Amino acid sequence: MTRLSHRDAVPDALKGAIVALGNFDGFHVGHQHVVREAVEWARAEGRPAIVATFDPHPVRHFAPHVPPFRLTTLSQRQELFEAAGAAAMLVFDFADDLAAMTATSFVTDLLAGHIGAAGVVTGEDFTFGKDRGGNVGVLRDVGASCGITARAISPVGESGQIVSSSRIRDALKAGECDVAARLLTRPFTVRGEVIHGDKRGRELGYPTANIDMGSYIRPRFGIYAVTGRILATGQDVKGAANLGVRPSFDPPKELLEPYFFDFSGNLYGQEIDVAFHHFLRPEARFDDLGALKRQMEEDCAKARELLA
Repeated sequence: MTRLSHRDAVPDALKGAIVALGNFDGFHVGHQHVVREAVEWARAEGRPAIVATFDPHPVRHFAPHVPPFRLTTLSQRQELFEAAGAAAMLVFDFADDLAAMTATSFVTDLLAGHIGAAGVVTGEDFTFGKDRGGNVGVLRDVGASCGITARAISPVGESGQIVSSSRIRDALKAGECDVAARLLTRPFTVRGEVIHGDKRGRELGYPTANIDMGSYIRPRFGIYAVTGRILATGQDVKGAANLGVRPSFDPPKELLEPYFFDFSGNLYGQEIDVAFHHFLRPEARFDDLGALKRQMEEDCAKARELLA
């Protein structure tokens, strides 16, 4: 799959594309409907399909103080877009210049002039341009003046509520892995490089593959039943993970610490995916390491049972 910045020259082979336009963080079931429409439209007309996303998220640009909230990295989104049938991912690098661009210029200069889009698909509630001055109506009207046809996809409902990235974030903050997985159509998954820790898990007989959560949203702190994938080898593993600040140890340090059952090998420096399947319990402080180890044994037994 081709990956482009909006500052790059668009190859001739991608000119005249149908563009799915949105943030697409998480690529949940609603996002999938938007991209599916673009891909099917492109195939029907013999055109390439491009998925356009924003990074950093506009919220991060305008409110850099907000806590981390991402559901997916760019690399994860690229894989998901490719699996959905897109030929390319175009990343709008959101900075001051893009934030100051009017909605009209966004359509005429970027979508039409630079990208050469023939059609654009968005969700009905998508907004763009300076002060969020653009919407589907603007996209249709301005697009029509420069050769772009626009289509809008209605929100997708589930259990009487609209599917949204915000709803998925709320579910994760509550430890509701099943709700998040249903709306995403897959488990929430953190991708990161395994880093060195202080070897506490190893001392207890549970060596962990420590990962910095970076820009990901923080699900409810506690213990989870997880699965993992080692990207270099494709090996799948099962385990239990602690997400939090490890209250039994000083100083507190926020980490995702998965322990993989029946696995031996050196994971330091390797990139792995950790998928959250079940919330087991909140974090707790243990003054006695023996009590902590007994609890870890119970947690692992429960995780094995749930993941069997």
